Formats: sequence, C-alpha cells, structure tokens
Amino acid sequence: MHKLQPPTSEIWFITGSQHLYGEAALRQVAANAQSIVDQLNASASLPLRLVFKPILTRPEEITSLCLEANGAAACAGLILWMHTFSPSKMWISGLSRLSKPFLHLHTQFNRDLPWSEIDMDFMNLNQAAHGDREAGFIHTRLRLNRKVVAGHWSDPEVQARVAAWMRVARAWQSWQGARFVRFGDNMRQVAVTEGDKVAAEARFGFSVNYHGVGDLVDAVQDASDADVTALAAEYEALYAVAPALRRGGDRHDALRYAARQEIGLRSFLQQGGFQGFTDTFEDLHGLRQLPGLAVQRLMADGYGFAGEGDWKTAALVRLMKVITDDLPGGTSFMEDYTYHLAPEGHLVLGAHMLEICPSIAAATPAVEAHPLGIGGKEDPVRFVFDAHPGAAVNVSLVDLGNRFRLILNEVDVIAPPEPLPRLPVARAVWKCRPDFKTACAAWIYAGGAHHTGFSYGVTAEHVEDLAAIAGIEYVGIESGTDLREFRKELRNNEIHYHMTSMPGRW
Repeated sequence: MHKLQPPTSEIWFITGSQHLYGEAALRQVAANAQSIVDQLNASASLPLRLVFKPILTRPEEITSLCLEANGAAACAGLILWMHTFSPSKMWISGLSRLSKPFLHLHTQFNRDLPWSEIDMDFMNLNQAAHGDREAGFIHTRLRLNRKVVAGHWSDPEVQARVAAWMRVARAWQSWQGARFVRFGDNMRQVAVTEGDKVAAEARFGFSVNYHGVGDLVDAVQDASDADVTALAAEYEALYAVAPALRRGGDRHDALRYAARQEIGLRSFLQQGGFQGFTDTFEDLHGLRQLPGLAVQRLMADGYGFAGEGDWKTAALVRLMKVITDDLPGGTSFMEDYTYHLAPEGHLVLGAHMLEICPSIAAATPAVEAHPLGIGGKEDPVRFVFDAHPGAAVNVSLVDLGNRFRLILNEVDVIAPPEPLPRLPVARAVWKCRPDFKTACAAWIYAGGAHHTGFSYGVTAEHVEDLAAIAGIEYVGIESGTDLREFRKELRNNEIHYHMTSMPGRW
C-alpha cells in the first residue's frame, strides 16, 4: 500500500559569528560548520537532511536568512549554533520574524580540549560556551519557543534528541495548510470532541471543514464494480477473511460493500487533498455500513482519523503518523474503553467500535462482519486483532477555551490475559505508568479525552517538542509522576496561561 508522505523536508544549519576575529577565523568557522553538517548527514542518524547555510555575522544577513526560511517550502526548521560569540542584538529582527521552528544546539566543533596547545587564538575561535549563552538570553528575552540540546554533536544521545525534534518539525510542517474533512457533526451532546476550529487553524495551521455524508455517498456509489472486485480479492489475499465473506460465501456482498466504501473514501480524500477525516455513527444517511475496514486501511496508509466527529484527534493521529513515518511499532486512533480492576493488577482494555489501525496488530488481522449495536445499519466489516506488546503512549489534544493542552500517558501494552472470543473488534490491553490509580486520576484532573492518538513510536520527548513548537501546554503522566505535584503543575499552568492566553480566546 502507498503511504502518505510529508513534503520533502530539510533542516537548515545556521552558524553565528561576528567580524571581530578576522577573515581567517571566519573561514575556519565556516569550514568547521560545514564539516559538522557533512558528518551528521553521513552518519544516517538524523531523519532529515541538514543543509549548510553560510555563516551569519550581520543583522541584515540574519533577517534575510530568516525571511528566506519562512518562504522555503522544503525548510521544516532551523538548527542554530554560535561557534564564536555572536552579539545577540543582531538576531532580534530576524528571529522576531521567523515563523519556522528552531532548535538551539549548544555544542562546539572539537570534542576534547588540546590542553597543551590552547592559546588565545584557540579561545577566540571556540567560544560556543558563552556565545550560545548570549544567544539563549535573547531567545528567552524574546519569549521564543525552541528546543535546547547540549553536548557534543557526535554524541549519540545528542543526535537522538536532535532526530526526535526533526521528526516533530517534519510533522509540524505537514500540518501547515493541511486539510481535514468532517462528515457530519460531532456526536450529539459530547463536550470533549467539540472545539474551536478557528483557534486551531490559527494555532496549528490546519483547517477542518464539513462535508455532508451525501458527498461521501456519491463517491462510494461511483466506485466501479471492477475496482470493487479487485479490492475484495486483495483483501482475501492479504488477510484472514472469514469464510462467509469470501467470494462464494453467503456474506460476500458485505465485503464488496466495504471495498466500495474504501474506494469511495480514498477517492474523496485524494481529490480533496485531505490528510484525514472523521465521521459519526449518528449520521450515516445513504451508507449501508459504518465504515470500518475502509477507515482502518486508510489509517494504515497514513491518514488521520477519529470517530464521532473528533477532528482534533484525527489531526493528532495524522501528525503522530508523520512523526513515526520512519519508526517501527505503529500508530492508531484509540479509546480507553473498559478496565480490569483485579487486586493483583489493574489493566485498561482499549478499543473502538471498529476503527483501530492495523499498523499496531500483533499478527495478520482477521476480517469479519458482526452487529455493531448502534447506528441502525448493516453489520459492518472490520479488522479484528490484538495489539502487539511493547511500550507505547496515549496522547490527547483538548481545547480548554483559553488554550489547547496536550496530555500524554506512557503505557505498557501486554497480550490479553485471556482470549476474547466474543469481542470482534481490534483491541489493545495495557498497564498505565506509573500505575493505574495515579495515571487515571491525573488524566481526569487534566481533562484528557476518551479518544487518543496511540503509538509505539511517538515518545514523551516528541510530544513535548510539539507543544513547544505550537506554543501550547504539555503535561506528561510518566513513570515518576506524583499526583500531588501533578495537580500543582496544573494549577500553576492555569495561572501562566491566563496571563499569556492567545488573543481572542477569552
């Protein structure tokens, strides 16, 4: 299957200096910076290509470079480094205009000091120790969101932290101008799936627009019989399709209709240039089934999705898929559904009515059709599988009125303790970190939604980097979380964001 790919992305490597040290020193600064870029690109440790840019020594050069980056479609962000001392007032104009995310790399060219050879020429050339502090002050003074990574550029830990930020910058780039479609409204009377779409577009860069389900029905009906036959045969070749659904089986027409839905949905999304979508079981006029298999396969191809009109989570799932585009494990829409509260171990059973992505499956998914119990339509066709064991995260994006908040819980997925023969949906079973009681209470205090983006590849660092780029709140529920301190953090954040709320949100 063809995966949705983000635009070709690159990161510009920006080095600051000044003319105080002479032209020979500036040539050496440029050569050292170019060497770092070349060696990092050759290391294959970074997911995006670094692009060396000429060293910056004057205010007008800095402003010009920042404006150039703003207009460069391929530029997903900048890495800034002050090889020498670069007086930071020179950077005010440019950084005040910069709209791309940036990472401040606090490093130096040489790893070890040549103790017996150090002279003042060496000291003047290798001044990142205080050049980067000067830069850090102006970043803080200007209230600029950024990530700071400290250590030698050859250090694997440093490279890993830079790589994490690059993946988020790439995903952020994919959100800029992205389009998400909402078939119908959100589920009636539900609060957390609501939100301010205008504020979201202003903050995150993506738009969400409504299309009547009739538009989708037309696309589904336009699917040709030949294409439906071919796709149904593909299902039978790839998955463990129930005998009744196979060609010649008494329910094969249900499989064909699922294929017709996928063809129609895929065509609609491609023609509209959409990166994701949401639907609701309360608005299925003209559809015979709530889309299940179609949604699951489209998610596996990189589209964002969430149920019941939850456009925020649909956009979040898409972004998390872009972050993990080159990482293993899988990413899906998810819902905390029910609990196992035995004294010997509390567990969460996550699932949804139908729409869990097969990228997280432990084995080849089964394709089955069963009653849904709600929606009043035909038995929908869906994948049935267990999620594979491993460390994962659940992430929620909520609109609190004056701000958006990202909430993350680290979890450990396990195999179901017992078979689930009567639960014909895709599902995941996990333990919460630090423990069930702390994690669930913290999640509820934070206002976390029941819908989440679930991923084995996304980490807390990724989500924290995303919050920094977006300028929104992040709270993490992790192994060391203490509920009392967590609640203090929420209260302190309330004061902070009351003072710095985005204009127009009150």
